[in-house]
Amino acid sequence: MTPADGRQEGRALRKQVPRASHAGWTPPRSRRDPVKILVAQEKDRVKELVPVRHQRMAQSAFTFLRGAAAVMAADLAATPTSGIIVQACGDAHLMNFGVYASPERDLLFDVNDFDETLPGPWEWDVKRLTASLVVAAQGNGFATEDCRHIAEQAAASYRTQLGAFAGMTDQEVFYSRLNASSVLRTINSAQERRQTRKTFKADTQRTSLQAYNKLCTTVDGKVRIKDDPPLVTHEDVDEIEATLRAYKATLHEDVELLLDRYTMLDYARKVVGVGSVGTRCYIGAFQGSSDRDVLMLQVKEAQHSVLEPYTRRSVYRNQGRRVVAGQRKMQAASDVFLGYCAGPDGRDYYWRQLRDMKGSADIAAMTAAELGSYGAACAWTLALAHANTGDRFQIAGYLGTGTVFDGAIGEFALGYAEQNAADYGAFKQAIADGALKE
Repeated sequence: MTPADGRQEGRALRKQVPRASHAGWTPPRSRRDPVKILVAQEKDRVKELVPVRHQRMAQSAFTFLRGAAAVMAADLAATPTSGIIVQACGDAHLMNFGVYASPERDLLFDVNDFDETLPGPWEWDVKRLTASLVVAAQGNGFATEDCRHIAEQAAASYRTQLGAFAGMTDQEVFYSRLNASSVLRTINSAQERRQTRKTFKADTQRTSLQAYNKLCTTVDGKVRIKDDPPLVTHEDVDEIEATLRAYKATLHEDVELLLDRYTMLDYARKVVGVGSVGTRCYIGAFQGSSDRDVLMLQVKEAQHSVLEPYTRRSVYRNQGRRVVAGQRKMQAASDVFLGYCAGPDGRDYYWRQLRDMKGSADIAAMTAAELGSYGAACAWTLALAHANTGDRFQIAGYLGTGTVFDGAIGEFALGYAEQNAADYGAFKQAIADGALKE
C-alpha cells in the first residue's frame, strides 16, 4: 500500500466514524460505578498502602483523574474510534510527559510512563491527554473558553504533526525527537523561555547521585536507604535481590557488563506516583568504583494494563516485558537500564533508573498560554509515538487539514472533565461515608 492509498483509506473512514462524532461525552446507561472500579483494582495491592492511594487521589480533581486510569479506560471503550491501532500509552495524562536523559546525555521531552501501554486506538491517548489538560486548567481557575482552547490546541498539534510525519520517510520519523532545545524554540514568550531553561537546568541535576544523597545514609559504616514509613520501608523487599540476575539477562550485553561493575548496597520498598500506589515498588542503591560512582534503580510491579478488557491481550506473558517493549516502541530513546523479570512471588516487574535527569512541569504555576504550549508539546510526542507504531498515513488522512477534529476533541475534553468532577465527588463521598479508607 502506498502512502496515498493509506491517506485515502483514512479519509474513507470519516464516513463510518465522522470526526465530529468524537465531540462531547455522554455516559452510557450501563456505565460502571467508578468507585467500584477502583476498589476492584486495589484487591491485589499492598493493603496498608491503599489508604495512601486514596489520600493522594483525594487532593484534587486532577489527582483523582491521574489515579483513575481504569475508570477512564472503561469510558473510552464506549467512545467512537476509527479502528486504526497504535501502541497506546494507556495513561497519557499530561503529568506522564516530561524530560529525561537520552543514552547520549541529551535532554529529551517525551512520554515517560508506560505502566498501561498496550496496542489500542490512537484516539484513546489523545482523549486522555486533552481531558487531563482541561481538568488541570480548571484547577488553575481558567475560564471555560481558555480550557477549550487549550484542549483544541493540543488536538491541533497532534493533527498537524501527524500530517508532517506522514510526509516523511520511515527513517526520518524513526529518528525524530523533541529535545530541550527544540522545546525552547517553540516558546514565543521570552519570560517563559527563561523559566523553562531554568527548569531544564535543574532537571539535569536530578541524577542518581542526587537521589543517593537524598535517600541514603551511613549506619555503622554501611550505606542504608533511610526509612520513612509507610512511604519508604525495608519490609517485603526480598524480591529485589532475587530478581537482579534475571533482570540483567534482559539488558544489552554492554549495559549488563556495566551493571556488573556495581555492587548493590541496600534496597527498600518505596511508594511512588498516584495511580500505582499499592503496587510493589522498590529502589536499590548501587556503588561502582568510587563514592561518587553511584546508581539508583527502581523496580516496579507490572500488572495487566487497564486497557486489556477493552482491546487485545498483550502478546507478552510477562507484564514487565509488556511495559518495557511498549516504552521502547513509543519513546524516541529509552533508558539503557530498562529491563524486566519475573519475581519469586509470581509477580512481574520492570527495572529502570530512579532518576536520570527526569523532570516534569509545574502545571499549577502555568498561565493558560503556558499550559497550551505544554499540551501542544505533549501532543507532538504522542503523534511521534503513534506515527512510529501505527499507520501514520491512515491517521493523517482521517484527521485531514481542517479543524473539525480539534473542535470535537475540545468538546469531548470539556464534557469528560465534568464527568471526572462528578466521579471525584462520589469518591470523596465514599471516603466520608467510610466505604473507602483514607
